[in-house]
Order: sequence, then C-alpha cells, then structure tokens
Amino acid sequence: MPKEAKAARSKLYKLEGEKLQRLRPQCPRCGPGVFMAEHSNRWACGRCGYTDFKK
Repeated sequence: MPKEAKAARSKLYKLEGEKLQRLRPQCPRCGPGVFMAEHSNRWACGRCGYTDFKK
C-alpha cells in the first residue's frame, strides 16, 4: 500500500508579524481546521466531498 502524501502545515499558513493568515479556504460543512484542496476549476473537501466551483 503506497504511503499517503500529506500537506505540510507550513504550506497552509502564512505568518505576517503577529497575524496568522490561512492560505486555503476552510470547508463550510466540516468547519475550522479542515482545508479544501485546490484544483484547476474547483475547491474540494477531501473529508466530506463538498465542492465549490471557481468562477
């Protein structure tokens, strides 16, 4: 069984001074802490399957 590739947490956040900025949107169904994956035409949640199409 192949090993799953996990996103590094350092790639999900950006620290500017004392403010923490999230670089990806969070899933509206799952709530805080669950980030959505970016695809060419959509954002998708890998946990619940919620999809938001880009405009």
